[in-house]
Amino acid sequence: MTRSLNPVFSNRPQSIFPTMSRLAREHDAINLGQGFPDEDGPLEIRELAARLTVEGPNQYAPVEGVPALRAAVAADNKRFYGLDIDPDTETLVTSGATEALAAAFLGFLEPGDEAIVLAPFYECYAPQIEAAGARVIPVNLAPPQWRLSAEALEGAITDKTKLIAINTPHNPLGKVMGRDELEIVADAARRHDLIVVCDEVYEHLVFDGRRHETLLSLPGMFERAVRIGSAGKTFSFTGFRIGYASGPAPLITGLMKAHQHLAYTSPAPLQAAVAHGLAFGDDYYDAFCAGMEKKRDQLSHALGGAGFEVLPCEGTYFVTVDIRSVGRDDDLEFCREITKKAKVAAVPISAFYHPSQDDRPRQYARFCFCKREEVLAEAARRLKEYFQ
Repeated sequence: MTRSLNPVFSNRPQSIFPTMSRLAREHDAINLGQGFPDEDGPLEIRELAARLTVEGPNQYAPVEGVPALRAAVAADNKRFYGLDIDPDTETLVTSGATEALAAAFLGFLEPGDEAIVLAPFYECYAPQIEAAGARVIPVNLAPPQWRLSAEALEGAITDKTKLIAINTPHNPLGKVMGRDELEIVADAARRHDLIVVCDEVYEHLVFDGRRHETLLSLPGMFERAVRIGSAGKTFSFTGFRIGYASGPAPLITGLMKAHQHLAYTSPAPLQAAVAHGLAFGDDYYDAFCAGMEKKRDQLSHALGGAGFEVLPCEGTYFVTVDIRSVGRDDDLEFCREITKKAKVAAVPISAFYHPSQDDRPRQYARFCFCKREEVLAEAARRLKEYFQ
């Protein structure tokens, strides 16, 4: 066969996550690269999902999602952010947050449009945007604080700009956007009549007494933004592939019309089980966040003890280190080295930039801490032994 394939995907290398996970398996390394917990979430949700799967029906759920989950998503928006959401017209259930992002970009963008992303950015954004025929416009967050510059954002906007994608809490950086940075995005969106896609999958993993804020709660923003959440991240069920989007009816309808030609729907028993979980009391969310914050502290302290300069982590599963502190200056080579020799896998931050960006920093690597404490301790021991 001599036919060419879609270069948006075929010309890109394989995702950094399966690449590093495969290398970790080959070298029997502890995988702190790919961001998935090594323990499943609440037994109560698992047992309910199992019972509902046995009882059935196991047929197509409504394309928009089962009513119970859409109602739970609306209630969740009210409970945590004070947003009044119509579950029938302003919510959508998707097959994971990644599919929600794809449906948003495909549903909102047209060939010739430009979409601004804040770099580094989660790696699926660029190919999904380009698959819609739009152009990716990166705006770099400046290390080591990774703050958004109003001037840089404004300078990237043209008459072709239609959309801004933001991610907070941020993967890979562990950064949480404060009200001042959200206002920068909101101000630009209002003045230039832009859509904002808000990737908020780590909304319930914000540390040190901070609270997650959603852009949709700012004046004039609900009408022009969608927020995307994830049961995989909120309940440690990344294999469930249940995500959800909330926003104004015109945008949710546009997202749904793309979604129906992608995943169409998601398993009804899993949706119903997640709906039950979203009604958990504050004690669940508090304990979940506190447990992950403890693991952040454990890994951060251990990495510091191994000689790394550890950057602040305000949320998510991830801590970032400056590899120059251990005498390295190429993050991809560093990650390969420690996977093969120290038997611990991480991912390079440079993988979270657009391939065209020659100015991407090469001195940072991301470690994942959503693992059992004994696994983190063994990874820290190996790294310390290797570098010292």
